[in-house]
Amino acid sequence: MLESSRDHGVQPLDEFMNRWGIGNHRLVEVSPEQLNHKQVQKARAGRQLTLHMMQKVARALNEAVLLSLPKERAEQFQPYLHKHLFNYAKGHDPAWQDSNAPLLDP
Repeated sequence: MLESSRDHGVQPLDEFMNRWGIGNHRLVEVSPEQLNHKQVQKARAGRQLTLHMMQKVARALNEAVLLSLPKERAEQFQPYLHKHLFNYAKGHDPAWQDSNAPLLDP
């Protein structure tokens, strides 16, 4: 029973990564911190992470998105917080709307 409470199902992080066209390898590659493929896979799949690890993944996602945007659009980018990427994070709001969605349009 304890094991199942640590599994939260596919996370919003997975949707954001798919939407931005970012794979696990890209996230690991751009992260200035120690982040590995196994950690990213666990984050996407919903395995419960520590606050520190959620924040590390959020910083890596923000860096990957910024690197994929042209300079004029990168200035408009609003960084994602861990509470936007993980549905079990304190302060998560399921009704939150992504303010970066217009940046996806070509």
